Amino acid sequence: MTRISLALLPLWLLLFTLLPTLLVLAVSLLSRDEAGFIAPVPTLENYHRLLDPIYLRVFVDSLLTAALATLLCLLVAYPFAWVLSRVERRWRPALLTLVIIPFWTNSLVRVYAIRSLLAAKGALNSLLLALGLIDEPVRLLYSGWAVSIGLVYVLLPFMILPLYSSFEKLDPRLIEAAADLGASPLARFRHVIVPLTLPGIAAGCLLVFLPALGLFYVTDVLGGARNLMIGALLKDQFLDARDWPFGAAASLVVIGLLFLFLALYRLAQRRMGDAEGADV
Repeated sequence: MTRISLALLPLWLLLFTLLPTLLVLAVSLLSRDEAGFIAPVPTLENYHRLLDPIYLRVFVDSLLTAALATLLCLLVAYPFAWVLSRVERRWRPALLTLVIIPFWTNSLVRVYAIRSLLAAKGALNSLLLALGLIDEPVRLLYSGWAVSIGLVYVLLPFMILPLYSSFEKLDPRLIEAAADLGASPLARFRHVIVPLTLPGIAAGCLLVFLPALGLFYVTDVLGGARNLMIGALLKDQFLDARDWPFGAAASLVVIGLLFLFLALYRLAQRRMGDAEGADV
């Protein structure tokens, strides 16, 4: 059965990955007809339109928002994964289950839950008013920070799990040896813990950053029209504007960015492997 599955893998990749990508490439090189679909007229105008400052700003804002969400996930997940890897082994499965439980619920439902918390009459503003910290509700929805909070909430488990795996493999004797040699807690963290957990950091950042670029519903629900990201742009071009050639061109640019980040990740992995081999 395993051999059959491995034999079918190239066919699966051909039918469901390569051919759809080639179709998107072909559509991106065609024109839009009067009906709003595709006309068999070759053109490069769709790629030229992407150089418009409006669309360039969407790409830049999307990259910055995804990077901010990735950084926030890392800051939250790193100490959490460290503590999780240091609790007694009998408690770890239960705690890992709590981390994975959000995957059991549709992410769109969870985003609407975040919206209800951040609304003007939501739980967060009600709590701040009750504590006397604010005099009137604070506008939290339809902002870049609301989008970042939503992305962190949805994608945080993707950061925790790789970091937990790295921390679990971390040999505590190395930290003890550094302490015996006189290294301060900060020095042990910088020169021992962080370098040894870099694979988990890189994997977690990749697993958070790449999906953050395409989660258009987070932007629609929490960000509104003022916070347009790449995923929402693609959705609007295909479903609302009916400009499939331009949407296909923008999709290929996103695919190119994803491959670029994957290549950088592989390069970083290779360099870390070479460094470990040199140390040995």
